[in-house]
Amino acid sequence: MVGGSIVRELQARGRHVRVLVRAPERARSLVPPGCELVAGDVTDRRSVLRAAEGCDVIYHAAGLPEQWLRDPRVFDAVNVGGTRNALEAAKQARVRRLVYTSTIDIFSFSAGEEFDESELATHHKPTAYERSKQQADALVREALNAGVPAVFLHPSGVYGPGVASSPGLTRAIAMIARGEVPLLLPGSIPVVYVDDIGRGHVLAEERGTVGERFILHESSHTLDAFARRVCGAVGRSRVPPTLPLWCARLFAAVGESVAKATGRPPIVARGQVEFIQQHARPSARKARERLGWQPLPFEEGLARTVDWLRQTGELPS
Repeated sequence: MVGGSIVRELQARGRHVRVLVRAPERARSLVPPGCELVAGDVTDRRSVLRAAEGCDVIYHAAGLPEQWLRDPRVFDAVNVGGTRNALEAAKQARVRRLVYTSTIDIFSFSAGEEFDESELATHHKPTAYERSKQQADALVREALNAGVPAVFLHPSGVYGPGVASSPGLTRAIAMIARGEVPLLLPGSIPVVYVDDIGRGHVLAEERGTVGERFILHESSHTLDAFARRVCGAVGRSRVPPTLPLWCARLFAAVGESVAKATGRPPIVARGQVEFIQQHARPSARKARERLGWQPLPFEEGLARTVDWLRQTGELPS
C-alpha cells in the first residue's frame, strides 16, 4: 500500500523508479508499469546495496506492520535489520535523501489527546512490532549523526485502492461492506487515504530538511462510527454491535494462544485491541503547513475505495 503509493507519485512527477522486490514475476502485477525491478529482500544486505547503486534517493518503506507473528524475531529481522541495510546502502550510494517510513506508534501520547511529532516515547512499547519500529527509528537517528540525510514519515492507518488482499483497513472496509463482521472492537482508529501517503513522502523529500518528522493523518474515528460510514456508503442498514472491552481482550488472548499452536494469525491480536484503546489523535498540522500537504476527507476517500472494491469484484456492483 505505502510503497505502491510512493511509486505512483514519483512516476507522476517523471522520476525514474527502481523497486526492490522479492518476486519479480508477482511484482509485475502489483507495481505500476515502467518501474525497474531488482530482485532481492530488505533483509539481504547485498541485494539492498545492489538495488541502491546509482540512486540519488532511497525511500525505505519496507516493513511488517502486523501486530502478531508466530516468531516475533521476524519483526527484528525485517523492521530493524532491513532498516540497518537501507542505511548502509544510503551511505554507500551517497544519496542526497533517505526517506524513512516510520509510524505514529513511536510517539508519546495520552489516550484521546492530540499529539504531534515533538515527543518520542521513552518507554518500550508493549508489542514486538512497536518495539521493532522504535529500534529502527533509533538506528536512523544515529545515522543522522553519521551524515545520512534522512527525513521521517509517520503515517496513520492507511486505506484506499491498492492491493485488495493486503491486511489492514481496506480489507476491513470490504468485510464490513459485505456483512462479514459480526462484532466490532471497542476503540478508535486514525486514518489517511493511500494516495495522500505517496504525495506526503515525496513532498517531504523535496521540501523537508534533514532530520525532520512529518505525521501523515487525516481523521480519527471510533470503530462504530467507521462501520456506520462504511455501511452508509454501500446502503447496508445493519451496523455490527460493539464487543465489551473485557470480551475483546479475552477473545484476542484466546486467539493468540490458538495461533501459537496452529501458526495461523489470530483474527484479532492483543496489540490491536490495546492500540485502539489509546484513541490516537495525531496532528498533521506540520505536514500541512511545512509541505503544503492536503489529505482527502474520509467521506470522499471512502467513496473512492468502495468504487474501487466494486470494480475489482470485492463488492457487488
